[in-house]
Amino acid sequence: MTTAPGPKQPDRVTMREIAARLGVSAMTVSRAIRGDAGLSPATRERVMQAVDEVGYRPNDLARRLRTGEAHELVGLIVTNLANPFYAQLAVGIEEIAAARGAGLVVASTDGDLARERDLVRDMAGRRFAGLVVVPAGNDHGHLSPEGTDGAPVVLAATPPRGIDTDCVLVDDFGGTYEACRILISRGHERIGFLGLPASLWTGSERYRGYAAALEDAGLVLDERYVSRHRGDIQLAAAATRKLLALPDPPTALITANNRNTIGALRAVRRSPVPVALAGFDDIELADLLQLPLSVVSYDAAEVGRQAARLLFGRIDEPDDRRAGSQRVVIPTRVVDHPQDEDPEP
Repeated sequence: MTTAPGPKQPDRVTMREIAARLGVSAMTVSRAIRGDAGLSPATRERVMQAVDEVGYRPNDLARRLRTGEAHELVGLIVTNLANPFYAQLAVGIEEIAAARGAGLVVASTDGDLARERDLVRDMAGRRFAGLVVVPAGNDHGHLSPEGTDGAPVVLAATPPRGIDTDCVLVDDFGGTYEACRILISRGHERIGFLGLPASLWTGSERYRGYAAALEDAGLVLDERYVSRHRGDIQLAAAATRKLLALPDPPTALITANNRNTIGALRAVRRSPVPVALAGFDDIELADLLQLPLSVVSYDAAEVGRQAARLLFGRIDEPDDRRAGSQRVVIPTRVVDHPQDEDPEP
């Protein structure tokens, strides 16, 4: 079926442009368009008059959201869907969203900042109610209200830089510090570190925990035992083999995420001498491995639940700045998976 083309539409006007014209926030414009009862009638009338004058037309999804004909949508943007952490993050967000009757759309950037900007722009253009983002880099300017047409944003696993917004973090420093401290208490002095890039929050904080534990124990940090790269199984395996080939190889390794742990396990199982492993993030079937392994465990789904609660709080009360931006830190604990556990009877 074909339809006759309608009249040519003017170039799309954004809520940000309307807000600038009126001297109000983009969130105020969004609330007026949604018919928010908490907005004064005079403000709403003023905004809607400007909307008519400039020819702004919300898309059909936004109209249906306001009239209750469609589910509210929130977006989750992550860097790598292959990482199990992000699956659990999505589970936590979806749990809270489903209880509210909202839908969740998940997208991956593969660590590409330009891709992240495109996804944010697309979701904002489709009038998503809000976004949870695991940033691909340190430039967060596009995640400000001006960059999202007023839709609130909550960051996960990384604190905001250059913008004022809520975030949910994991105790990256404390978890790594405790894992390294345990290895030291077991007699290890040559401890290697398979880390993440220092430009990443998780990379810098987990390295800081490793370095602080060595320093507090009076041990010298040997940079030969340190490797940094984005979490990749093959790179981690190659880095582990290189460390174990040193004349005085490390007797223990700390891995900065589950992908690095898996790569290290593949290399260590072929080592002629025992190597203790402690990895950040739990991994499935860790208790079945025939190698000693300690993991820094935490509730990844709780990261998502907390992020969703913060996000929906901002969606429902966009102008509530009484407490300012909020930061939630999820605690960690070190779990041992011994090599020789007696099977259950």
